[in-house]
Amino acid sequence: MKRLSWKSAIDQALLRNPICYLAGPRQVGKTTLAREFLPHDHPAYFDLEDPASLSRLENPKLALTQETPLTVIDEIQRRPDLFTLLRVLADEPVRATRWLILGSASPSILKGVSESLAGRVEMVHLSGFSLEEVGIPEHHTLWLRGGFPRSFLAASDPDSSAWRKHFINLVTERDIPALGVQLPPPMLLRLWNMMAHWHGQIWNSAEPARSLGISESTIRRLTEFFEGLYLIRLLRPWHANISKRQVKSPKLYIRDCGLCNTLLGIADRGTLVSHPKSGSVWEGLIIEELITRYRPDETWFWATHNGAELDLLLVKNSMKIGFEIKLAPAPKVTPSMRTALQDLHLDHLYIVHSGKHSWSLGERITAVSLDTLPSSLAADMDQ
Repeated sequence: MKRLSWKSAIDQALLRNPICYLAGPRQVGKTTLAREFLPHDHPAYFDLEDPASLSRLENPKLALTQETPLTVIDEIQRRPDLFTLLRVLADEPVRATRWLILGSASPSILKGVSESLAGRVEMVHLSGFSLEEVGIPEHHTLWLRGGFPRSFLAASDPDSSAWRKHFINLVTERDIPALGVQLPPPMLLRLWNMMAHWHGQIWNSAEPARSLGISESTIRRLTEFFEGLYLIRLLRPWHANISKRQVKSPKLYIRDCGLCNTLLGIADRGTLVSHPKSGSVWEGLIIEELITRYRPDETWFWATHNGAELDLLLVKNSMKIGFEIKLAPAPKVTPSMRTALQDLHLDHLYIVHSGKHSWSLGERITAVSLDTLPSSLAADMDQ
């Protein structure tokens, strides 16, 4: 599958900066995408899991100073010492080489990149397949299997489910312990399962801390690790200077709906459609789609203690666009939506639904189907 929008994002990043860092969770397709820029057997392609590449990097300054238009370094987290050399090379005014560097998600590596290469690097955060990539007719498959390439493209639903279970085991048994977490993998899995049951709800560390018998500070630290590995999204609340008391805790989403389904014990489409969390899983899918597609400057949700709420608030080019996400195919305007439109001074409010048509529901309020998302929002988001 040609991921043209992501390829364009990398091209633009390399035009603006000497270094592009392609980040994202494991198995999301970073290496496959990088090989569209350079084949893996090209002399300027270094895979730091390949002994041959490591051998060529025994003298890194010599290896990386070859004059080539582009150099790719995959799994760079295995050689963080290269960041200092890349900073020096990027600052040489006569050097025309650009560097595309890839690394598995790690909060410490991302921090090291931003600190060591500040002003020289642009981050591109790769996610799984989107609705825009797979096509609207495949939205039920994406809703069940999620966007990880090997999960979405599996030969059958059972094969997809088996892949996701293996991925979850890898994260809890290897990835998170590798970050210095001393808790046993079964406890990490229980926490991740609890997060799935909180999917789409306000996240508070007190209850999982009591359930697991660990401190709230440990839960907060683990939550940061899950977020840093691109496994969950903490959607922060928008604070407006209005009289209503507003919710100030984040909402939690499992970023990949396929992983969320596996953690919830959902293995097939029939179970998904009838499951109590089906609406929340759908909401998470659409939120990731909107954020990936429109790449806003800021991303929020909004809620008050009086019950008014907005699922998603995107800020881009000084425009404030609100979204309500409904699994029902025929949504209606609610008092909560009108409150959000007025109190947040939204430029437009879209109600994204599962039906096949789009229509106006009033001034600055539009119900949109998945098919019409691009045309409906293009004018507002790209002004």
